Amino acid sequence: MRALGGIWDPARGMTILRDTGFDPTEKYVRRIYRDLADAGLLTKIQDRPVQYRTTEQLH
Repeated sequence: MRALGGIWDPARGMTILRDTGFDPTEKYVRRIYRDLADAGLLTKIQDRPVQYRTTEQLH
């Protein structure tokens, strides 16, 4: 996600996962985003529609 950068919404996550051979649901992608946000890797920037951005990588 950091390599691709930008804003992440469920549609983008679903597209990326489908391109790699998975068939995710929107609910699954939202759960993954929440888990990544809880781990400090994503920051929620908007609720409706939900959007995240990657956090800055610490050196």
